[in-house]
Amino acid sequence: MLWAAVYWPLFRLSPRPFHGWRSTLLRMFGARLGPNCHVYPGARIWAPWNLVCEDAVGIADGAVIYSAARIHLGSHSVISQDAYLCGATHDIDDPGFPMVCKPITVGPYAWICARATVCPGVTVAEGAVLGLGSIATRDLEAWTVYGGNPARRIRARRQHAP
Repeated sequence: MLWAAVYWPLFRLSPRPFHGWRSTLLRMFGARLGPNCHVYPGARIWAPWNLVCEDAVGIADGAVIYSAARIHLGSHSVISQDAYLCGATHDIDDPGFPMVCKPITVGPYAWICARATVCPGVTVAEGAVLGLGSIATRDLEAWTVYGGNPARRIRARRQHAP
């Protein structure tokens, strides 16, 4: 509840260039962020205490980080506008419909494009790209481009030296 009270006036309404300010707020609520992270004010982070970002991570306006379980973003990874990282679902076979939380890992130099979704428990390997509006229901291989619903391999991505 305290995070919700801080999010709107201090995070969401902060000026776009105030990345350091937003990083400080996230750290105050338990997020572990490396240097040079750019989290934009329109990003929605459900539970900062379950967020780990390595160096130079970008989280764009409109991105939703539903961190009911740990979400780990590797160095130089990018989460684009309106992307959705969903760390939980429900057990549809249990009459109590309990929440089931599973961690998400996005590797270094990976890119989750605009309006793409990463489902609970998925690992996006280093350098992988999940294309516009695509849905990753299974792990994505390193340095590979994926698209569609469910996401399918499109082609290899040229690997660059980090």
